[in-house]
Amino acid sequence: MHITINQSTIKPATVVRDLGVLFDGEFSMRQQVSRLSQACFYHLRRLRSVSQQLGRDVTAKLVSAFVLSRLDCCNAVLLTGLPASTLAPLQSVLNAQLITSTRRTCNPKFVPIGRKGAPGEIREM
Repeated sequence: MHITINQSTIKPATVVRDLGVLFDGEFSMRQQVSRLSQACFYHLRRLRSVSQQLGRDVTAKLVSAFVLSRLDCCNAVLLTGLPASTLAPLQSVLNAQLITSTRRTCNPKFVPIGRKGAPGEIREM
């Protein structure tokens, strides 16, 4: 389907952006959820690489600023009532942000040796 005006053909777009929100012809919001989760995971990966230098409190604040604010902005109203399969990527973002913001300072691959090793020694699992 297309419209012709003065020898110019106008073809409809499959997805349009209005005020930063992506809408498709079916209002399924899949494109919006996909782009939103991509942006959030990008910021989580960047924060994860510096989280040990920043500390737990600063990391949690940055996760809130960069990730949770994106999830909050307009999406609470727009995404209400969508099927769980559409919202699954956003649930993954929430799970990942929880891990990033509460990450402990030690590497989970290493555990302290108890009585057998010297104090402060670590061994690889």
